[in-house]
Amino acid sequence: MAHPFLVKDIAFQAGLSTATVDRVLNGRRGVRQQTVMRVNAAIRELERQQAGLEVQGRKFAVDVVMEAPERFTEAVRKAFESEAATFMPTVFRSRFHFAETMRPQDISQLLDRIRLRGTDGVVLKAPDVPEIAGAVARLEEAGVAVVTLVTDLPHSSRTAYAGADNRAAGETAAYLIGERFADRPATVLVTISSSRFRGEEEREIGFRRVLREKYPHIGVIEISEGHGRNEETGALALKAIGSHPEINAVYSIGGGNPAVLDAFRQLQRGCLLFVAHDLDEDNLDLLRRGLVQFVLHHDLKTDVRMAFHAVMERRGALCASEKRHLSAVEVITPYNLPRV
Repeated sequence: MAHPFLVKDIAFQAGLSTATVDRVLNGRRGVRQQTVMRVNAAIRELERQQAGLEVQGRKFAVDVVMEAPERFTEAVRKAFESEAATFMPTVFRSRFHFAETMRPQDISQLLDRIRLRGTDGVVLKAPDVPEIAGAVARLEEAGVAVVTLVTDLPHSSRTAYAGADNRAAGETAAYLIGERFADRPATVLVTISSSRFRGEEEREIGFRRVLREKYPHIGVIEISEGHGRNEETGALALKAIGSHPEINAVYSIGGGNPAVLDAFRQLQRGCLLFVAHDLDEDNLDLLRRGLVQFVLHHDLKTDVRMAFHAVMERRGALCASEKRHLSAVEVITPYNLPRV
């Protein structure tokens, strides 16, 4: 497996020991296929990072750490790569550390390794738990800017939050559903990827508040811990819809939308209204096919731009901003899809 990288660099990128990486690179027996895939993915990521090193200008290294489904992390990667080009001749070298699920202690250890290795900033999407808040505090004490992305850690010492107003997004979803069912019964299946994420909790709080105040006749059935993945979310949805025949609408906070719709089909049930978040490839396809009616979306590039500015401010390359603004939430329908 030819490559120009040090074993320790591959190990750091992959989150594995140098001994394990050495076994993979030398084709030794007893290595799981999943481990081989992690090493290969780490090498590809290092190759992408290396491609930008020869560009002239002030350089900033930013580590992007995210626990999220692959469809969302790929959208984030594209936003970082696209937005970085607009800052030329300043160069942002983004190092991506993505996983669909991670234990809080693993995220905390990764953040500590990043701090010890050296970085100009960390962009973080992670659960709001004490272990991670502690790692954020250690980064900030070391002079590293930490920007939370799309879901906040409000009680941590992070530098800034980049994303939408999640509570307002939930309130918007409640308004869309409430007006649709203003004069008829409805029960909404609310899907949450994990209760550990503050952003999803804020969306649910806003959603329930507006229903309670404006549309008290609308019921809510919640499922959680599907982690936005189709298999787990689909199983939870199938059980909930089968147990509650009154469910006739969906507010998807946490993803796995194709599997949720498939659960309705398996049970031969109709979904009269489906409101989702984020204009990823799945939701774009579902909108075009008329299976999802509304997608609450905000521009990830705006979030990335804010994160880059926060890193530059911490390093003294920009004057500090007086106030950072949250990204605007757009209601996307099949009739106002942005051009790709």
